[in-house]
Amino acid sequence: MLLPAVAAAGEEKPLWEIGAGVAALSFPAYRGSESRYNFVMPTPYFVYHGEFLKADRHGIRGSLFDSDRVEFTLSFSASPPTSSDDAPARAGMPDLKPTVEFGPQIDLTLWRSENRARFVKLRLPLRAAITVEGSPRSAGWIFAPDLNMDIGDLPGLPDWNLGMLAGPIWATRRQHEFFYTVRPEYATATRPAYEAEGGYSGAKALIALSKRFRKTWVGFFVRYDTLSGAAFEDSPLTTKKSFVAAGFGMSWVLDESNTRVWVDD
Repeated sequence: MLLPAVAAAGEEKPLWEIGAGVAALSFPAYRGSESRYNFVMPTPYFVYHGEFLKADRHGIRGSLFDSDRVEFTLSFSASPPTSSDDAPARAGMPDLKPTVEFGPQIDLTLWRSENRARFVKLRLPLRAAITVEGSPRSAGWIFAPDLNMDIGDLPGLPDWNLGMLAGPIWATRRQHEFFYTVRPEYATATRPAYEAEGGYSGAKALIALSKRFRKTWVGFFVRYDTLSGAAFEDSPLTTKKSFVAAGFGMSWVLDESNTRVWVDD
C-alpha cells in the first residue's frame, strides 16, 4: 500500500507536559469470561521528552544505547479484581485479586518513513504479574510479542494517528493457574476440576485512533482476542473463546515546561 508523503514529523515540543483526563472502558472480567466490566475512570496525562528517557503515546522508553533501530522500553498491563458473584462461571470460588504486570520490552524498528511519521516495529515485551493485596504474590510471567504499525497524519484526517498491532501471547503455568485452574474442592457437577498448564494464551489484535489538539488529547481503541488453541481453552472457567474490548479517552494538558526540545516523533 502506498501512502502519500507528509510534512516532516520533527518539531520543537515542551520538555514535559502534565495533565488529567477521563477514560471509558468496556472489557471482560478476565480473558475468556462472559462477564464484562463497563466503567469510567480518571486518568493522569504525562509526556516527557528527555535525552535518555521519554514518555509519550509510544510508552515509557529509555535510550540505553545509540541505535535508531533498537529501543529499550517498559511494558505495563493490569487486570481488575473479579468478584465470584459477578462471574457465574466462578460462583463459589475465591474472588480474583487485581494484578499488575510490568517488565522490559525491546522494540525493533523494521521500517520507518523518511519523515518518521510512520513505522513498523516488532515489539518484544516480557512482563511479571503480581497480585495487588496486603501480601503480594507472583501471578506468573507473560510474553506477548506483536507487530505494531503506526501511521501519523492520516490521509484525509490531518493530525490523526492510527495505530495497529497483532500478535500471539504466551504465559507461564502460574499465570494460567491464577485465572483458569479449578481446585477439586471447588468442583461441581457443571464445573469439573481442572489444572491449567503454561503455554499458548491465544492472540490479540488492536486498532487505535488518536489526535492531539492544542491542549487536548482524544483517542479510542478496539481490541479483539481469540483463545482458540490456548492451553486453557478447555477450562470450565473459559466460557467465551473470543471477545472484544474497547475504550475512549480524553485528556487535558494543565501545565508544560518552558524548555523546548527537538522531537523526532
